[in-house]
Amino acid sequence: MKKWLLFLFTALLALVLAACGTANDKKEEAAGANNADKEKTTEAVKLVVGASNVPHAEILEKAAPILKEKGIDLQIEKFQDYVIPNQALESKELDANYFQHIPYLELQIKENGYDFVNAGGIHIEPIGIYSKKYKKLSELPDGATVIMSNSVADHGRVLSLLEVQGLIKLKEGIDKTAATVDDIVENKKNLKFDTEFAPELLPQIYNNGEGDIVIINSNFAIDNGLNPLKDAIAIEDEKSPYVNVVAVRKGDENRKEIKTLVEVLHSKEIQDFIIKEYKGAVVPVSK
Repeated sequence: MKKWLLFLFTALLALVLAACGTANDKKEEAAGANNADKEKTTEAVKLVVGASNVPHAEILEKAAPILKEKGIDLQIEKFQDYVIPNQALESKELDANYFQHIPYLELQIKENGYDFVNAGGIHIEPIGIYSKKYKKLSELPDGATVIMSNSVADHGRVLSLLEVQGLIKLKEGIDKTAATVDDIVENKKNLKFDTEFAPELLPQIYNNGEGDIVIINSNFAIDNGLNPLKDAIAIEDEKSPYVNVVAVRKGDENRKEIKTLVEVLHSKEIQDFIIKEYKGAVVPVSK
């Protein structure tokens, strides 16, 4: 009898333990499923941004780990020119681009009908005047050749800089960001203007010793080993209106990921990086 009771007790205990094991397995499976669902909901959102190599892509690379912590997987597409990044944004290959200043963006919108907006200004790259022949603008001879880019959006900027330096005078009352050579009313040294070359070629033109002065955008200057603060014989100051911006398709400026991108690029960590890394050749802004 005792043996029979012991056998019955052992069988019942085995059934209870089996039931508990099954319940625990189900709990673990449920917990695993919940964790998987949680991982799915917190999966990083991909954000593809087009940028010039220097300094834009470098700044974005510094921002990428911060964005990762905020659930954004930043993917940077690098471009060497000023045309394709806007085409790629228009065709939705990019979520945003970061390579152009405001006057250029506005001109691109006007000429190509892009439905783009400025999602936020990030930095200024003061444009500089370079020369292999002269150390000061005052040394320029009569009839000196000025080489500047064939980008019409840069012409007003270049002419405004030359006016600030006292070499020319522009018509009163015009929009100087849209000024052309035809708007020059005083040209003390009878400067001649060469607008044949694309902006990315100007560092090589300078290195070849062509022209008397070459006016180069800082991103291309830096990308070719030039230090705008040391190598330029004259440079824009921090009051330049040519702020480089994050551009997006209209409506996307309200996307959470775009707002977070701009917030991170405006953060003290990124602005301190810009100041330290570029030593005044690139100046951060917060607007």
